[in-house]
Amino acid sequence: MNDRPLAGWTPPDVPTRRVLAGRYVRLEPLSVEHVAGLREAHLEDESNAMWTYLPVGPFDEAGYRAWVAANCGLADPLHFAVRMADGRLGGTLSLMRITPAAGTIETGWLTFAPRLQRTREATEAVYLLMKWAFEAGYRRFEWKCDATNIPSRRAAERFGLSFEGVFRQASVVKGRNRDTAWFATIDGEWPALCAAFEAWLRAENFDAKGLQIQSLRSLTAPILVSADPTRD
Repeated sequence: MNDRPLAGWTPPDVPTRRVLAGRYVRLEPLSVEHVAGLREAHLEDESNAMWTYLPVGPFDEAGYRAWVAANCGLADPLHFAVRMADGRLGGTLSLMRITPAAGTIETGWLTFAPRLQRTREATEAVYLLMKWAFEAGYRRFEWKCDATNIPSRRAAERFGLSFEGVFRQASVVKGRNRDTAWFATIDGEWPALCAAFEAWLRAENFDAKGLQIQSLRSLTAPILVSADPTRD
């Protein structure tokens, strides 16, 4: 069991409403000014699949504007709009369940429209939140999803977050049971994980058509660990 003393560790600061910029994407604190651009992106998802596992949505424009107005000023969840390389908005994501006393933080509320899904921008958006968290001094970065949400589970492991188990009957969402799958990475794994993201995001890792040469999964797979809590 890992019960080592934390000599010299102090709780990190809480995240604030600030822009996080990367090579391909900008994370902008969510505001009502983003609504029109986000609604344009949402309308690409004609089946509303992006809302299936979320406790809210899908929305009409008035409903989404009201939701953004009510939630964009929150400190937790702290929502960001994802500005893509071409200037368009592609979706949102957040930092949430922010617990500085334990050094834990989670990403959630991902609403990635089709234009953002499976892109370099989508991957970098998640990476920027991880990078901020660990550089701020957080010890643990979490990802939780409906246990039946297979794409989300695959994404978590692709990002290098290890599967830690399922909380059965954890909540009720839109009138149906939700078992919650837990994934996380910790500060001791971050240097290797950061190097994997940086290698994958290099322009040289993409061909003339924008297709990856080396997959992120191949870079992060060695970092994944067993969920066995008794491991050394």
